[in-house]
Amino acid sequence: MKNSPPFLSVKDHSVSGENFDLNRNSEYGFLETTPQPLKEKLPDYYQSEDYISHTDSKRNLFEKAYHYIRKIALNQKLKLINSLKSEGKNILDVGCGTGDFLQVAQQNGWSVSGIEPNEQARHIANKKTNNSVFEIKKLLDLKENSFDVITLWHVLEHLPNLEDHVAIFKKLLKPCGVLIVAVPNYKSYDAKYYKEFWAAYDVPRHLWHFCKESIASLFSKVEMKVVKIKPMWFDAFYVSLLSEKYKSGKMNFIKGFLIGVVSNFSAITSKEVSSLIYVIKNQ
Repeated sequence: MKNSPPFLSVKDHSVSGENFDLNRNSEYGFLETTPQPLKEKLPDYYQSEDYISHTDSKRNLFEKAYHYIRKIALNQKLKLINSLKSEGKNILDVGCGTGDFLQVAQQNGWSVSGIEPNEQARHIANKKTNNSVFEIKKLLDLKENSFDVITLWHVLEHLPNLEDHVAIFKKLLKPCGVLIVAVPNYKSYDAKYYKEFWAAYDVPRHLWHFCKESIASLFSKVEMKVVKIKPMWFDAFYVSLLSEKYKSGKMNFIKGFLIGVVSNFSAITSKEVSSLIYVIKNQ
């Protein structure tokens, strides 16, 4: 792999301005951000007021639109977990941000736990969930086979030691439990259109970049199977708007919206939506 050219070279547009390569993993087929920051240095790349998932800020039209769409998405996420007909209602949300999803789940009868490494976001989340959110090291202390559902909403791509984390999630799930993973799709139309400016690459915070085949391959290693794939239609618009900013230096709402429309329209036949939700079951 070291001797082959990178799939793409991408700049960190939101924090450091540094450049990173995306190299294809020969075993699983996902793309790897190279070089990956040292574990102790990773938090430095999240130090930005523009990292919306760590705050509840609504400073401008873009952030207000983000929160409006997030409300719609929260209802869709709740509908999804309620449709699983799981054995019980114990749910763990990894990388829960400011806790909005956990709050909605708790209000609808779920027993909730959350993991959030960012101290500011964790503080906000605990106010919403009766102190049900913990630091990431808590993952190792949770009881095995204790969760009916584990969710990672745009989180898997952030986790170092990927295979180790996948094994942990497998252990924490009940034998008939369900893992729900939402990640960007680098084979989508908007990814191919924006190339190195595609906002969902978000290097180096996104350490891995997935497609359908790579998700199936990764989880099959721990005897888990993708049983359903659902589209996240709104992501094409959000990602395209941000990609336009990276590409042109300004927020071009009309152009970003149009590319989002084209991306979703093309996905009707290709099934390659900007972001995808994977429902993954123990085998």
